[in-house]
Amino acid sequence: MYVADEYEALAETALRFAKDKLLPRYQQREAETRYDPALMREMGALGLIGPELPEEFGGLGLTNVASGIVTEAIAYGDFNVAYVQSSGSLLGQVLARSAEKALAQEWVPKIIRGEALIGVGLTEPSAGSDAAKVRLKAVRKGDRYVLSGEKTSISSADQADGFVIFARTGTVEDGARGVTAFFVPGDAKGLSRTRFDDLGSKIVGRGSLFFDEVEVPVEHRVGGEGKGFYEVMSGFDFNRAIIGLMCCGAAQASIDETWRYVQERETFGVKLAQHQGVTFPVAEGEALIAASRQLCLHTLWLRDAGKPHTSEAAMAKWLAPKSAFDVIRQCLLTHGHYGWSMDLPHQQRMRDVMGLEIGDGTAQIMKLVIARESLRRTRP
Repeated sequence: MYVADEYEALAETALRFAKDKLLPRYQQREAETRYDPALMREMGALGLIGPELPEEFGGLGLTNVASGIVTEAIAYGDFNVAYVQSSGSLLGQVLARSAEKALAQEWVPKIIRGEALIGVGLTEPSAGSDAAKVRLKAVRKGDRYVLSGEKTSISSADQADGFVIFARTGTVEDGARGVTAFFVPGDAKGLSRTRFDDLGSKIVGRGSLFFDEVEVPVEHRVGGEGKGFYEVMSGFDFNRAIIGLMCCGAAQASIDETWRYVQERETFGVKLAQHQGVTFPVAEGEALIAASRQLCLHTLWLRDAGKPHTSEAAMAKWLAPKSAFDVIRQCLLTHGHYGWSMDLPHQQRMRDVMGLEIGDGTAQIMKLVIARESLRRTRP
């Protein structure tokens, strides 16, 4: 993993943690249904959660690029543990930037220290990719809002300590202008949760949230009323690049393992590494992941520079998960019948990264974004 000199020490710390603490138990950890609190706190102590978050909250005050480098390194060891960092960065940024000061000071340091896992509640049964059609209601009553409705396909729904929730304070006809964001603690009265039985990313978990007149104080509003959609959604371009780097990390681990395997395995008295038919597909995988990585890091660099990056973020979110899945599949096939067993991690990585071909925007939605931005850029 190439990194600039200024991030070399941070990357080395993250990769050592990934190889020593995460990779050996990656497959065993799949059987667990919750994150290990001690592991999260260790990540926090090493500065591996939200390194770009402001120092006033306990962050390192680094760049978005630094956050991406850390995320990929952690995903090399465990794709799903990398979610602790990716969600920590995304929602830590949202709260630090848009929440009331007291709320941010309470929760952002907990995120950075690995003491709190925060989820985001956007998707609904009738509003997935069309996020502007959110129907969960938030009715203001004095100094509180009352939330009623359902969210679904929410990562860590059953274990998160709190959620940034999108709810409708206006009418459906208002579209995005009628959507407001709120912070809802996980133990709020009237909030119930379910867990799905998913194909992959089992330790992250996914499920539904049900709001039965859940009351939250006005101070828990994230951004202005009717403006939360725009204020919070600006962070999703960041998250798309981070997701891409998670997938790159998982794929790179399978590539490295495959290079070692072809140098050890012999057929007819010859190492597999001497057969171009074996090595060329793996070499193609190296190139695809290197290209995906550079696109993701370029997106984060643009964000750090204050430049537009919506199109690049969508490209990263489309290209990296797809490439990672294809590359890991090839690594599995290169291992032959041994690769087809559950003993090796390729099958698990393949299932894990596949989930992000769907979550946080499908390939079709990403292509719509790319087309929209390109048409706007080239408009006569």
